[in-house]
Amino acid sequence: MARTALYAGSFDPITNGHLDVVRQAARLADRLVLAIGIHPGKTPLFSADERLAMLKDVCGPVAKQAGAELSCVTFGDLVISLAQRERATILVRGLRDATDFDYEMQMAGMNGAMAPDISTVFLPASPAVRPITATLVRQIGKMGGDITSFVPTAVAARMKAKLGGA
Repeated sequence: MARTALYAGSFDPITNGHLDVVRQAARLADRLVLAIGIHPGKTPLFSADERLAMLKDVCGPVAKQAGAELSCVTFGDLVISLAQRERATILVRGLRDATDFDYEMQMAGMNGAMAPDISTVFLPASPAVRPITATLVRQIGKMGGDITSFVPTAVAARMKAKLGGA
């Protein structure tokens, strides 16, 4: 039976930290689903379609190299509901620090109560990408800072185009 893992996030934009988690997750599953959460109250820098395209462009080769099939989807409901629809048995969560751990433990507990057959797997961020957050990348980019060491090259180019050369 194929093992499906689901990694959900806003991916606005996809960072080297996200890519680090994808690289690790692709080695754990036969199929990796990357899921972009759509929240009506938030105004992302990139549209859902733009984020889907970036995920496919950046993560596709990583998944292929690991031998995992990659799917990229959007969702607007509970992650656990999406996991059930996608027949995922693993929820992947990246951890940068103790703050992430505390929050993710609560989420894992709630998800486990709703769907005991789906396990949450925590993947620690590599030291080089631990400080990276999409929020900080957006702020640095909007203020004209250099984001090239925080995001994949293709994402940096898209951000530069989106922000007018910043």
